[in-house]
Amino acid sequence: MTLITLIADDYAITAGVSRGILRLMEHERISGTGAMTNRPHWKGWSHALRGFQGHADLGVHLNLTLGAPLTRMPLFAAAGRFPQVGEITKAALALRLPVDEIAAEIDAQLDAFEQAMDVRPDFIDGHQHVHGLPGIRKALFQVLGRRYAKGSRPWLRDPSDSLARIVKRGRNMHKALAVGGLTSGFAGAARKAGFLTNDGFAGFSAFDPRSDYGVDFASYLAAPGNRHLVMCHPGEADDELGRVDPVVATRPQELAFLLADLSADILQKAGCELSRLRPLAS
Repeated sequence: MTLITLIADDYAITAGVSRGILRLMEHERISGTGAMTNRPHWKGWSHALRGFQGHADLGVHLNLTLGAPLTRMPLFAAAGRFPQVGEITKAALALRLPVDEIAAEIDAQLDAFEQAMDVRPDFIDGHQHVHGLPGIRKALFQVLGRRYAKGSRPWLRDPSDSLARIVKRGRNMHKALAVGGLTSGFAGAARKAGFLTNDGFAGFSAFDPRSDYGVDFASYLAAPGNRHLVMCHPGEADDELGRVDPVVATRPQELAFLLADLSADILQKAGCELSRLRPLAS
């Protein structure tokens, strides 16, 4: 069997999304989840994750594009709200990001996780993959290297994959290639800095409610890497979600699919089994 790590993004973005992710973890249909610890819902929903410690990968879904920062960021978030991902990407590629401000915000989001959970996160990834952008990755490596000793560091999500694997999957290739290009070199830099990463990454979606998520899910299992990571975005759609995030209609669809036996059947047919990445990476 090929071991696959299936991580649900966006825990604590809203109550409904968090509730849906918890259902999947209770039914052992995902390997873990990444939390947005700057969101107002984090404190209220963090306690529910504590029972999964040691049984699931629980990490920080570093957020620099949605809502308000936990720290004062006069250059990066002058109006008290994070900029859009497109604006951040342009600044990152032009090497115009305020790295010190971003490092302080990363520290604060990690502090919020550890204060609520009493343990370090199992992994770090980024909302809209911002953690892999130039400048932000530099701040991330600096913060994590200072906070955690080698041998006890969180694993990091590499949001890129090889061209051959992406083409073989044949679904949502434009997104996979675009993100891979923007975060090129992240995995090598992470390993050079002493961090473990996944090997193989999938889960890109058009977020089109008319598409068949089961077909997408089956493609995510094709051409797996040695430590294959698949992201997903399930959850219950509540009133708040439509106000804060464009991905609304497909979250309940992903939730229903992953709860259904069909998802387990597709895994079995592909010769795959869910696993945490932490033991595989250690």
